[in-house]
Amino acid sequence: MSVEIKKVANPRDLEDFIQFRYDLYRGNKYDAPNLHSDEVFTLSPWRKDPNAAFEFCDAEYYLAYKDGKIVGRVAAIINRRYNEQWNRPCVRFGWFEFIDDIEVSKALLKAVEDYGRRNGMKEVIGPLGFTDMDPEGMLTYGFDQLSCMATAYNYEYYPRHMEQMEGYEKDNDYVEYKVYVPKDGVPAKFKRVAELTMERYNLHIRKLTKKDVFGPEQYGHKVFEVINGTFGHLYGYSKLSEKQMDQYVNMYFKVLDLELVTVIEDWNTPDHKCIGVGISYPSLSRALQKCKNGRLFPFGWWHILRALKFKKTNIVDCLLIGVLPEYRSKGANSLLFYDLIPRYQKYGFEWGETHVEMETNGKVQNQWMYYENEQHKRRRCYKKSLTPDPSRGGEGSE
Repeated sequence: MSVEIKKVANPRDLEDFIQFRYDLYRGNKYDAPNLHSDEVFTLSPWRKDPNAAFEFCDAEYYLAYKDGKIVGRVAAIINRRYNEQWNRPCVRFGWFEFIDDIEVSKALLKAVEDYGRRNGMKEVIGPLGFTDMDPEGMLTYGFDQLSCMATAYNYEYYPRHMEQMEGYEKDNDYVEYKVYVPKDGVPAKFKRVAELTMERYNLHIRKLTKKDVFGPEQYGHKVFEVINGTFGHLYGYSKLSEKQMDQYVNMYFKVLDLELVTVIEDWNTPDHKCIGVGISYPSLSRALQKCKNGRLFPFGWWHILRALKFKKTNIVDCLLIGVLPEYRSKGANSLLFYDLIPRYQKYGFEWGETHVEMETNGKVQNQWMYYENEQHKRRRCYKKSLTPDPSRGGEGSE
């Protein structure tokens, strides 16, 4: 029987869209499923307070059916801000999940391509989310490695399907590292670099309190302004809006252990400008695996609490590590781990999981040279040129 594609039209359809992934990966020992509430927040345009990305993104979601059963899903997203910033009229595909049936994966991507053509797009790229804060890339190496909350696991057959898709080719590759926490303090050479940097450039480490983040100083916004300044030039990135910053401050800082958040300030400036940030948290991967269908109730909350509050994990996730470009050559990055490594040791973390890094970003990868490390995962984003939609009279042609 042929594949039938249906557009998600209401909250009930969206629930099916979200549930499909839990069903597809149920029992997989490497997948770390997202919380159901996070998925609803990110994807639902029907909420009273929807994801701020909908201010500059258009999206449609599709479900694939075969023999009356859901066998795949995909999101088609047009990030207008990114397209304008990079002069790249493209449609993104994300939340791309499917059974091992090439007919299904092809039908889903065709739905994305058709959506892009109808809206005058010249290219399709992905997997990507609404913004850089969503999971990026398709896993192509490291299928036997535990996933983390900030990224998405996929089966080994996914990239094999992409290789069979006509017109799709590599657009960008990401690498991820497992970085081992030193057992005996901060490495001497690294410590020396950090201390010289602080002395020479008058840079200082600051630890935040809840009052700093949510009080009059609104330091949470300063953190995300650094993230904008750090990642603004990278593949797939569109700058966070004020509303997005508000949402992410509330989403992350209310649950983060601020011991594991470090900021760097330049005391040469009158306002002690924030120029770098390191946000990490105890790995939630095993805890998320124990949340049935991504729900916190009845028992999921306990496993999340054990990981966040009692640090019942030997892994730390390095969610966001960023320093403004003009400070990188000064060694400002070294201050982040100069402060964080003793805290990792205190909590008993054995190794850290880096976030995705572009394979060409040697400057970021060089910061791991002082530690024992292992590149244990690789991801890929694909691209395909779109021929114009004849019904648009040539609009969107190349």
